[in-house]
Amino acid sequence: MSESPSICPTLLYADAKAAIKQLTEAFGFAERAVYENEAGAVVHAELIFGNGMVMLGSKGTGSEFDKLMKDGGPVGVFVHVDDVDAHHARAVERGADIVMPPTDQDYGARDYMARDIEGNVWSFGTYTPGAEES
Repeated sequence: MSESPSICPTLLYADAKAAIKQLTEAFGFAERAVYENEAGAVVHAELIFGNGMVMLGSKGTGSEFDKLMKDGGPVGVFVHVDDVDAHHARAVERGADIVMPPTDQDYGARDYMARDIEGNVWSFGTYTPGAEES
């Protein structure tokens, strides 16, 4: 990754190791860093996709962030992909819970949505936030 992203969604999981496995295997993220405490809980992980990054960790670590997020519900994260259908096929092949198949949108993008193992909704599509309209 050539430049660090300015914004990184941060998620907490009851089973962060299983979440990392799903995000890397089914959705194509790559591990940049994974730090565990003595008990084996993931206290901080960074997964990259293109020039973006998501940070995650385990619920129940007692950190200030963990305390603030304890009643947090599922979140939604959008990830730009060039080939929605190939990305979708990979996710399906690895058992992802697809909640919306690849769909052409009225605004010109194509995307699909999947729910991760703990209920967060991941949207993968061709829309490029911040791109100049032509």
